[in-house]
Amino acid sequence: MAAQFLPDPEVLERFDFLREMVLVILAVKLAGHLSRRLGQPSVFGKLLAGVILGPALLGWLEPTPLLKELSEVGVILLMFLAGLETDLDEFRRAGARASAVAVAGVAVPFVGGWAVASAWGFPAAAAVFTGTLLVATSVSISVQTLRELGKLQTREGVTILAAAVLDDVLGLIVLSTVLGLEAGAAASGGSGEASALSGVLLLLLKIMVFFALAGLAGLKLVPPLLRWMRGFQVGVPLTAASIAVALAFAYGAEAFGLAGIVGAYLAGLMLSTTDLRRHLLHEVEVVSFSFFTSFFFAGVGLAARFDAMDAPLVVFSAVLVAVAVASKLVGCGGGALLAGFRARSAAVIGAGMVARGEVGLIVAGIGLERGLIDSRLFTAAIIVTLATTILTPPLLRLTLQGERLE
Repeated sequence: MAAQFLPDPEVLERFDFLREMVLVILAVKLAGHLSRRLGQPSVFGKLLAGVILGPALLGWLEPTPLLKELSEVGVILLMFLAGLETDLDEFRRAGARASAVAVAGVAVPFVGGWAVASAWGFPAAAAVFTGTLLVATSVSISVQTLRELGKLQTREGVTILAAAVLDDVLGLIVLSTVLGLEAGAAASGGSGEASALSGVLLLLLKIMVFFALAGLAGLKLVPPLLRWMRGFQVGVPLTAASIAVALAFAYGAEAFGLAGIVGAYLAGLMLSTTDLRRHLLHEVEVVSFSFFTSFFFAGVGLAARFDAMDAPLVVFSAVLVAVAVASKLVGCGGGALLAGFRARSAAVIGAGMVARGEVGLIVAGIGLERGLIDSRLFTAAIIVTLATTILTPPLLRLTLQGERLE
């Protein structure tokens, strides 16, 4: 009789995703609160929550497909909000400054990663790919940190956002070139360079087409659509429609070879010019921060696995982390100095470009899948991704202390 009151193991297993979601939401919120109490941005604690709950420490959670997909939605909504908060006129004015930051922020990390991997004796292809990995920038963490500190709309904040979009495009070109050369080298006939060049030109064409289509749709088609749907006699139609637009732009960006976060950011940027902006900011923020973004922050930490670590790999990973941080600070900060920023503002911009986040994870996964890096170098890449992502909030807080931004 008592057995009838015991839970059915099959039922528990089928609904285990509910336990995982409860753990993520509560742990991320608690860790974020504790981080703020300790004087750090809440994202610092949110990222650590994933590391603590995941395979690296407690092992209570695994990066399941469901958690990964919720994480994707979370970062898309986060970047959509960043676009809504951005002043489009200021974004346009930041173009030249952001270009200098992005170019330097790609060149310096690429050379640094290549040099470190070569010095450690990795094969040429793996060394080049390590440089490609360090090129990646994920601005999502910086966006949330700057939002919490009230600095997202400063000249520095807008430059970080604009430079991150350009950095993503340049990073894709570098990645496509490396993959094209490697594929060409593996094929007969020695046509690797020609194959890589054609691949890069095709990618550039696709990027230009996407930006043109996204701009046209975002300025001319989406605002009338949302105003029409605003009158629907259902619950929160405008909020639902705007989230659908963000997801559609993210899907379009992926289809054209860009990261989904670029599409989501562009959707928000286009809608920031409309009279719907203030309403959408409030409504989407409630949906995003009450649920989805928790999975994004936790998801980065859940990727941590250190079971393959030994002393040489620990040393290599530590050096690579140092180079990853320094190369963005020097590269992006130096580009900001050339663009006319003061030294402290340049340091803020450099710090805001340090995080590799989900972009670094994606690039590392491609390298492992294509056989360009082995499992040890992949582990080092994960450590670099996590370390730079976790270090970004305190670095931004440090560079922002006591400074009146432009």
